[in-house]
Amino acid sequence: MAMGSGIPTTALCKADRASITVRDRDFCNDLIGGMSLSAFMLFHWTGREATPAEAAMLDALIIAITEHGLAPTAIAARMTYASGPEALQAAVAAGILGAGSVVLGSAAQCADLLVAGVEQVMAGAAAGPVARALIEGEIAAGRKLAGFGHPLHKPADPRAVRLLTLADELGIAGAHVALLRTLAPIADSLHEKPLVMNVQAPIAAIGLDMGLPPFLTRAIPILARAIGVIGHIAEEAENPIGFALAMQANQAVRYREADGSTTPLHRFE
Repeated sequence: MAMGSGIPTTALCKADRASITVRDRDFCNDLIGGMSLSAFMLFHWTGREATPAEAAMLDALIIAITEHGLAPTAIAARMTYASGPEALQAAVAAGILGAGSVVLGSAAQCADLLVAGVEQVMAGAAAGPVARALIEGEIAAGRKLAGFGHPLHKPADPRAVRLLTLADELGIAGAHVALLRTLAPIADSLHEKPLVMNVQAPIAAIGLDMGLPPFLTRAIPILARAIGVIGHIAEEAENPIGFALAMQANQAVRYREADGSTTPLHRFE
């Protein structure tokens, strides 16, 4: 809202009969065909034009988290499409709505920690003690350390390794990436078993170093997951497995009787 005027305002878009303006740029003549998708996203989200390095980095961040195999989000999208193939949008929505801090990712939570830590470092605190205090605070609160832990990738998440390397190569890595690199070995030392940095941590750190506010780092996994579930839906249309997944669930899960015994959910004999 404009200061003091009481009139609601937006700086995103306006249009007349012959033109469309987005953030003071001619949408049709300047932006359509004049910007890559990733460059436009950063421009649209923040009002700042991306450098070529930032556009390339945002491409990499999105691609890095598009595909997760038959994760719950993909299964939800496939089974929704199998149930209602006339509504592609419903299947995409099911995949996105089925995502959260566990499946969608913890980039925003990790970003909040990094912002708090970098503020202290910029004020003169040493990075090592700051990182240790952040981790100990999460442990004391009974929370998992956002951006760390993976059930499959050991001893490192290859996506995280690649993104951090690329951030160095493109000159994007800054204070948040530096703190993340300080934090990672300390996180390992404070836990009973090695704690793998997963892909969400570099998404958070790199997104912050590109100027995204912490909550918008979650936009990257949301967008990537939409792309990913559309891929699964496209395959579902050609090679249906949604109902086969449901059948597998019925075979894997058993009914618990009142006496504690278990029996199959479905009997076909």
